[in-house]
Amino acid sequence: GSAKEKAIQFYRSCMDTQQIESQGTQPLKDLLNQVGGWNITSVGKAKDFNETLQTIMGRYSTFPFFRVHVGPSPLDLKTNIIQIDHPEFEMPPESKLKEKNYPEVTYQRLKKVPKDGPPDSFSLTLSFISNLQRVVTPLQERQQRGMLFFRTTIKELQEKAPAIDWLSCLQTVFHPMPMNLSQPIAVHDMDYLRGMSQLIEQWQKTRVLHIYMIVCLVGNLSPALDSQFQDARLELSKILYGKMGSRVIPAERWRKCLTDTSSFFEPVLGQMIVQEIFPHQTKKLAEQMFSEIQDALYGQLDQLEWMDEQTRQEAKVLVSKLQVEIGYPAWILQTAKVNLEYQKLEINEDTFFFNVVACLKVLRENSYLKLLLHHSQDNWYVSPWTVHSYYSIRHHMLVFPAGMFRSPFFHMEFPSAVNFGAIGVFMAHELLHTFYGYVLPGGCPTCNRSTLQKSIDCLVEQYESYSFKVNGTFTLLENTADTGGLTIAYQAYKNWLKKHKEETDLSKIGLSHDQLFY
Repeated sequence: GSAKEKAIQFYRSCMDTQQIESQGTQPLKDLLNQVGGWNITSVGKAKDFNETLQTIMGRYSTFPFFRVHVGPSPLDLKTNIIQIDHPEFEMPPESKLKEKNYPEVTYQRLKKVPKDGPPDSFSLTLSFISNLQRVVTPLQERQQRGMLFFRTTIKELQEKAPAIDWLSCLQTVFHPMPMNLSQPIAVHDMDYLRGMSQLIEQWQKTRVLHIYMIVCLVGNLSPALDSQFQDARLELSKILYGKMGSRVIPAERWRKCLTDTSSFFEPVLGQMIVQEIFPHQTKKLAEQMFSEIQDALYGQLDQLEWMDEQTRQEAKVLVSKLQVEIGYPAWILQTAKVNLEYQKLEINEDTFFFNVVACLKVLRENSYLKLLLHHSQDNWYVSPWTVHSYYSIRHHMLVFPAGMFRSPFFHMEFPSAVNFGAIGVFMAHELLHTFYGYVLPGGCPTCNRSTLQKSIDCLVEQYESYSFKVNGTFTLLENTADTGGLTIAYQAYKNWLKKHKEETDLSKIGLSHDQLFY
């Protein structure tokens, strides 16, 4: 079937709660048996530690000891590199999860052993998790010590953190892409990896490492299981986040299923939504508005007293070279390309749990392509339906997703004053992000620094004079984009009116067009 058909089948399998409840914990038990089960009493042959780790990382995208992803190298933003960081811990550091903690709840749900089973197995696991969290270097310390991006190789990583079979693990994650010992790696916390390796060696002879990996696997897959597990997740969320906990997990089933479907089938849903809410005439008007805002910015640059003529021309060239993406990345409308991405995926409407497992596998298999696509600008950081625009320094690109072009920010029937006063201000705001370098100290050596500093001081003073507490220096760059964006969008609106004489009146509101803009 097509990718769209598979997405619909996936959603239906998620919505079939009767089928999910009837299967209970059996799908998970079957899967756990493949990786050695809980094996708390050490009955049966325990799988090799690295073998189990490779299985849950490669097959189930579960990363208990460290996180692996692909991202841009700071040395060359157009080149991707494998990056390794500490895992995302579900449990807060040193947290005492009252009497019921997530591993315990999960474990009892499985009813794998009687309640009078080994009493210390989970307390030891929690102790190990706490020890693992303690070796994480705080972000501020890593920034101060310049540890955020440590470039190394698999060979060096093997020497510094020998408890992990790094080559085999990474080969599993990025299969079928070949790996070798000289493969470049970026590490975000080398001290953590050293400490993690030492802890693994210390706990190697216990069952704790295996139990911890199984707990992480169950935690990762539990959203695909029956209501017992959802109750356990909700209980944990309330313990971790208090009253906010219930908001972490969507109450309505359709909302949860839509979120799950969008996480696995983003291009498919993106295509469906774009076809529904973002017709060609909407895209055309949005692009015309942006062009008007770009022209208004050129006009504002001519009026800047602190900018010298050479820098002014360089700034205009910088703006002219911007890649502007409005609505959606072009490739998601290429149905054949999207279908190819999901070609290997098999979905069965009767087994939601195994559908999730299958999707995790396909996503992992597709991830290695990111390493090969060094210069790809097709992949956005946001979904087409998101209400979130951004500027990418890496690609010198502005992105305005289709989700932005909805009421109250934009409508084809709105007066131009409303559209420019809403989405137009967002456009101008993001456009001004390209000029951050000029405002920062030393960013424009040929500019009139004293005149620029007066403008900066004025803006800082303005924001710090408000009744709510604002650090005007700390928020300077965003404040510059906000105030400057408003000025540019308003000028663009005035220029637009000269070309398009007619303006829609909202007589019942009793506001002028200028008032509507603001």
